[in-house]
This record gives sequence, C-alpha cells and structure tokens, in this order.
Amino acid sequence: MPLVRIDLVRGRSAEQVRRLADVVQEVLEEVFAAPAHDRYQIITEHDASNVIVEDSGLGIPRTSGVVVVEITYQGRDRAQKQSLYATLAERLGAADLVAPADLVVSLVENTKEDWSFGHGRAQFLTGEL
Repeated sequence: MPLVRIDLVRGRSAEQVRRLADVVQEVLEEVFAAPAHDRYQIITEHDASNVIVEDSGLGIPRTSGVVVVEITYQGRDRAQKQSLYATLAERLGAADLVAPADLVVSLVENTKEDWSFGHGRAQFLTGEL
C-alpha cells in the first residue's frame, strides 16, 4: 500500500485534481500491483511562488503545471520503478493533466515495520494485514 503525496501549483479544478489522483492510483494498481481499495493519497496545492522545481541540469523546461509525486512503498524492483515513471508520464500527459516535462516522481522505500494503520499497532507485524 503505497502512500502518495502529490504537490502541485494551485489553479486546477477539483475535477482535474481528482482525476490526477485517480490516474496515479490506477498506475500504482497496474504497475506496482497495489490493492484496489488500498488508497492513501495526500494532495497539497501551493501558490506558484512556493513550488521551485528546476531541471537538474538536464535542460527540462518546467511550467507552472509542474507536479511532484512522492510515493512511499515496499519491495518493488528496478523494472517496476522504471515502468512506473514511464506509465505515469504517459497517462497523465495523455489525459492532459500533466505535461511529461512537468512531472517529477520520487520513490521512498520502507519496510513492513514502518507502518501503523491505526490503534498504535504495526498491523503488518501483528498479522492483522
């Protein structure tokens, strides 16, 4: 169950933001085999002056449509990660939600002991999950 944080510049409609989140979830289900109803997404909209995303010397032009997606996850291999990057860029671009040049994705890996879903218990370790 990936935990997803989506940071974007304020200005999209509520429907566009929801569709963006839905596409991210669909790709996670397809590429990372995330369970369908295991959805943890936090979406934060920022003023344009509070989102500074440069091109890291790669010559990638950015616009005010930049979106940063950070995904905390467990146990995916290199091929799955590369597929995730490519599929997100393709699907979000095709849906006219985020231009591929404006999409930044960061993956943060953790382990089963790093999760508690409530009641102060580590459900993966207790066998509840």
